[in-house]
Amino acid sequence: MRPDEYVEHDATALADLVRTKEVTAAELLALARARRDEVNPRLNAIVRDIDVDADARATDPDLAGPFAGVPFLVKDLGQEYAGLPTTSGCRALRHEVATEHALVTQRFLDAGLVVFGKTNTPELGAKGVTESELLGPARNPWSTAHTPGGSSGGSGAAVAAGIVPAAGANDGGGSVRIPAACNGLVGLKLSRGLGPYGPQTGEVMFGMVTQGVVSRTVRDSAGLLDTIIGPDLRSDYQGPAHDVPFAEQIRSAPGKLRIGWSASSAINAAPDSEAVAAVEGAAELLAELGHEVEQVSPPHDDEALARDFLTIWFAQVYGQVRDIKKRTGAGDAGFESDTLAMAEIGRANGAAPLLASLANVTSYVHALARFHETYDYFLTPTLAKPPLEVLSTVTSPGLQRASRVVARVRAGKILNASGILDQMISDNLGWVPYTQLANLTGRPAISVPLHWTAAGLPLGVQLVGRLGSDGDLLRLAAQLEEAQPWAHRYRAAEHPA
Repeated sequence: MRPDEYVEHDATALADLVRTKEVTAAELLALARARRDEVNPRLNAIVRDIDVDADARATDPDLAGPFAGVPFLVKDLGQEYAGLPTTSGCRALRHEVATEHALVTQRFLDAGLVVFGKTNTPELGAKGVTESELLGPARNPWSTAHTPGGSSGGSGAAVAAGIVPAAGANDGGGSVRIPAACNGLVGLKLSRGLGPYGPQTGEVMFGMVTQGVVSRTVRDSAGLLDTIIGPDLRSDYQGPAHDVPFAEQIRSAPGKLRIGWSASSAINAAPDSEAVAAVEGAAELLAELGHEVEQVSPPHDDEALARDFLTIWFAQVYGQVRDIKKRTGAGDAGFESDTLAMAEIGRANGAAPLLASLANVTSYVHALARFHETYDYFLTPTLAKPPLEVLSTVTSPGLQRASRVVARVRAGKILNASGILDQMISDNLGWVPYTQLANLTGRPAISVPLHWTAAGLPLGVQLVGRLGSDGDLLRLAAQLEEAQPWAHRYRAAEHPA
């Protein structure tokens, strides 16, 4: 197989070629590594190689599974690989070695995937861009001046650049969908309880974080998600029943659907014209396919939701930092200043705001349920503006120093009084105000690559469905892919700018 042929195939096609012995797993691994060596120095998508195990798997005559022999990458956060550190982009964790595979990693391996590396992520996955002091910034294959999004940005960049056809990802506030939108990929955030967590930890943020993948095609997302979901008696949550595999569900077209769309956001009152064009174009395409589509008001107050989301987020960051310090003996120097600021706000807030925000989640669940009594799906842009420039959201040196001082003297109440929460909402969520709804409510949501900007950057659209409608979302995404194919566009990433 030639390198250009490798880039053109998705994971499903590569698995078929291995199965029919038209290519070997070892040959595919060599092609993936060659592609990595060619483009990763510019992208910084892969931050750790897994060589010995990958070689052994690629030459194992008994390697089996639906994706046997397909090269794959896991994220360096929440997808632990036994014998290697999982840094989560954090200096304090750079030497902490996993003693066993994460359940999701084991299921990827059980599917026959050949895992040969780990992908870049921001510290503790706490940002919508993949930029950490430990690992350095990841860059977008479509334009290396721009971010591939986060927190699964390394995975998104690796797939868009043709290193692998799909890669592991997870989503706590948009971290599957944002990189999918930034890189021109498919990314489904599963319903709460479907994506496996553990055994290292339970489901993060009260089940708001789910495991998943980013991929080039809907059939790859469907097939790969089929391999990882399933019962786990140790899980904090159990998702809705999954009787028919996603890979089978996408073979039939959806019936006529009613879809409400909106680009409105109280956080970002003026979404970029490209974001508006993306959702309007998707609405037109859906109408052409025979669905009933109309513009609606958002079913929720996204500014209030953003405050509740960040209140919960800061509390869990505080818990993570405290646990890491206790477990590793690290001090403040083991963490970035932004992380310390978030943790200190979470500590200073105390239990009352956290409990109030968790109680408010019910109102968002009810609001979305009422919306879904009328509409099958809620359509939005995935991003409120095209991918940001790399390092454009870095905190100023002065504020970084101040954050460390505030964290050291435990003066989080001063941070709160300073209005920093409003600033964080604007800086961190202003360009991605649409994705957190699905996490707080536990509903599935998918980003599909239907739009490219005038500058040639991807900007996806998002569909949010009812609890348990994961397969239906994939079925609709497959219909959109057939009507407006996008897989051929990934060849544009063969030579990253």
